[in-house]
Amino acid sequence: MTRELHDGREDGLMPLESLDLSKVSHFPDLIKAMRKTSFGGRTLGEAFEVLLKMFRDEECTVVLTLSGAMTVAKQGMIICEMIDRGLIHAVIATGALIAHGVTESIGLTHYAVNPNIDDKELFEKGYNRVYDTLEMEANLNDVCEVVGRVLDEVTPEKGVWCSHLFCRAVGQELERLNHGPGILRSAYQKNVPVYIPAFTDSEMGLDFSTWAMRKTIQQKQKQNKKWDPEELFQAVPNFNPFLDLQHYARLIGRAKKLGILTIGGGVPRNWAQQIGPYYDITSVRLDVEIPQPRFQYGVRICPEPVHWGGLSGCTYSEGVSWGKFVPIEEGGRYAEVLADATLVLPFLMKCVFEELDKEC
Repeated sequence: MTRELHDGREDGLMPLESLDLSKVSHFPDLIKAMRKTSFGGRTLGEAFEVLLKMFRDEECTVVLTLSGAMTVAKQGMIICEMIDRGLIHAVIATGALIAHGVTESIGLTHYAVNPNIDDKELFEKGYNRVYDTLEMEANLNDVCEVVGRVLDEVTPEKGVWCSHLFCRAVGQELERLNHGPGILRSAYQKNVPVYIPAFTDSEMGLDFSTWAMRKTIQQKQKQNKKWDPEELFQAVPNFNPFLDLQHYARLIGRAKKLGILTIGGGVPRNWAQQIGPYYDITSVRLDVEIPQPRFQYGVRICPEPVHWGGLSGCTYSEGVSWGKFVPIEEGGRYAEVLADATLVLPFLMKCVFEELDKEC
């Protein structure tokens, strides 16, 4: 069999170009040039293109999902700027990430540490290690005070808390304190909801629960009654996570187009993406005609590869099979960067900000 040798251009293929740093003078120029290289560099260039298209689309509601230790890793200001610029319309995060961000917002500090140090010694000193960084236990005690003050002074609508109402109340308290910037403060200022789907899996969730326990003790003391320690763990805060789910569903239902930027994976990623299947099964099981929302833009920055089989590594293509994303052939635009977000997010967003500023 004789092979018919093609040039590549005649088949519409993109020719690659060697990266010439002498022709690069600005961050956006570098990432555009990387788009015509290979491997991780090309995926980063693709992510830049998708993000610009998504952020420039005035009809697009953009969801940011966050997991991992991004605030401990000192990436919080980047997230704040994204919110401050009006690029993000909803944030879905782990509670730990938000709690560690609150410590920064009230003027506290994280410290570098050798990850090979004796962890027993760290515990005895009140140092909580996150790989090569320390969160002071004293910091978390101060966060607990903020949480308790908010719960004492604020009554949510209809008397029931959920994560986005609580995050808004904490953001308002951070605005009042005015100690420094933070994700919840920026979200409060821009009226951006912050959802924490796994709320009890976090320092703030535990603070919420111990606040309810304290109320139980205080009530017993007022009544001059003895209390059994087991009663403490029967105290349940007035908190309903389904308020978050339905609030998010209404937000997505009003959107003309949808985009998502995912840092890491975990619960925030899936909780955000399950909205398409949620609408679908509601339509089928309740026999009602409602929209079929799908994400049209998506960028994922996560080192988790697909072949481990975990949710954090699943591709946007796999998400199409679940009804979460618009297929590429129907206009879906996606990029997946398999890298540590602390390495690429600062570079990527600096390029995005500079490019968007040219248009102002």
